[in-house]
Amino acid sequence: MPSVNEAQGETSRFPDSWRGRLQALVSAAWFQNTVIAVITLNGATLGLATSEEIVAWSRGLIPLANQLILAFFVVEVTLRIIAWGRDFFRSAWGWLDFVVVGISLVPNGGAYSVLRALRILRLLRLFSYVPQLRMVVESLMRALPGIGWVGMLLLMVFYIFAVMGTELYGEAFPQWFGSIGTSMYTLFQIMTLESWSEAIARPVMAEYTGAWLYFITFILASAFTVLNLFIGIIVDSMQQMHADESATREAASEQKAHDEREALVQHIEQLHAKIDRLEQRLAQGDGAGHGGRKDPP
Repeated sequence: MPSVNEAQGETSRFPDSWRGRLQALVSAAWFQNTVIAVITLNGATLGLATSEEIVAWSRGLIPLANQLILAFFVVEVTLRIIAWGRDFFRSAWGWLDFVVVGISLVPNGGAYSVLRALRILRLLRLFSYVPQLRMVVESLMRALPGIGWVGMLLLMVFYIFAVMGTELYGEAFPQWFGSIGTSMYTLFQIMTLESWSEAIARPVMAEYTGAWLYFITFILASAFTVLNLFIGIIVDSMQQMHADESATREAASEQKAHDEREALVQHIEQLHAKIDRLEQRLAQGDGAGHGGRKDPP
């Protein structure tokens, strides 16, 4: 199944059958732009539906709009399933669209009332249709192994400093360093640089004058070093994806140019063959004309 974010509006690219015409329809740029607009509109209406005052003011217009939008999504996904068949479910983005729309069809009452809040997941369908968002998500997925190892490194940093903090400051400041868990939560607050100086560091430094070295070392190791590794891995993954995409486009362009050259060569060879046949016919005609003509006495 081709990616839905690629405009494939040229009918000649699809088989000349009802399924081919349906594939051309759901892959057309105007159809995909319409789906993107409806998804964006649905995000706005779902946000407005959280306000009872706005819903009352709309006099039922917002709930009706949500129902019509859901019906549009059902028809759109059904058309794509019919068009692509099994290929639709071979794509992770196809499964995302199918599951999100399927969740929206579950009744809101009873045990399924919690699924009412999951309707906002319809916005995730933008990942299937907007190439830039899709590239970001695929870059994150590709970077997950590297992120996992960096996360393990960060966990080790947290654990080492949590043990040190509990040993050094747990007796005097049990509210921040009374246990390993409490110390790790305190260190997480320090890593985010949220009220760490006045609320935590300075009171500890007032009791332990050398505590500044502990806090500064942890911030340098976590916020300024390890977290930057996360960013570096993600940026490298995105650059690699850009390079792969460029290489794919270049290979496709070269293949297209090669096919066009082959077709041109074959066409020229066919023309040469036709010219040779015409020359042979002309030569045979001239020979027959000379053979049937008699010279005057």
